[in-house]
Amino acid sequence: MDKPAVPQKKPFVMKIEPGKYAWCACGKSASQPYCDGSHKGTQFKPLIEVIDKPKNVAWCGCKSSATPPFCDGSHSKL
Repeated sequence: MDKPAVPQKKPFVMKIEPGKYAWCACGKSASQPYCDGSHKGTQFKPLIEVIDKPKNVAWCGCKSSATPPFCDGSHSKL
């Protein structure tokens, strides 16, 4: 199994509104942390996350989190 690319060694922290979000799991999307279809032809697929109320989110930026799509601090071990 291939490993995902590491777009950054810190989370993408942002305030988001309710909706459906497709988190990039391959690390190659130009619209990080969201999927832009760059995974096509790989075994990676985006993770779909439904947010039901406005909140601050720390999306994983290193693609190594044990709790994807959210950051768990794994980037500190890279």
